[in-house]
Amino acid sequence: MADTVLAHPNRDKAESKATRAIVIFLLIVSAALILIVTIGGWAQLQGAQVISFALAAIYLAMAFFVARWNRGVLPVAAGLAVLFSVIAAVAGPAWFDRDKAGFDQPTLDPSILGLLTAIVVPVQALLIIVAMIGFNQEWHVEEERPIGSAEDYGAGADPEGGAPQLD
Repeated sequence: MADTVLAHPNRDKAESKATRAIVIFLLIVSAALILIVTIGGWAQLQGAQVISFALAAIYLAMAFFVARWNRGVLPVAAGLAVLFSVIAAVAGPAWFDRDKAGFDQPTLDPSILGLLTAIVVPVQALLIIVAMIGFNQEWHVEEERPIGSAEDYGAGADPEGGAPQLD
């Protein structure tokens, strides 16, 4: 029909907008933490630099897609967050162990790298929770609405803007 437009009513809710913003923020923070730890501990990562850069790029790409209201990447983000939180939980204590005499020192202090790696775990836990909340918000739901009345159109809606009437 040429006289209708597709609308996404669940994207207009304040809760959906806030969830989307939080997911984007957490994905960007995760990518930044990955890059800081990768660059700060470059010599000690023993070939994991490529994987770290790829993971940061994937997180940034997912942030881009979430910004475009693509809810399909949310379970993928949650799954990667589970994987990365396990990796960070295992790697964090190793950075603290390197903060002793006799070890090669990375670019950043090992205790700072350990702290940043430890911070990754709760950030990933938050990402898992918020991504799953966003997935359940039904961002993909579409409604056909007549052109020109996309804001106030609804089944049984009161023309004065009151509550919908049940017949």
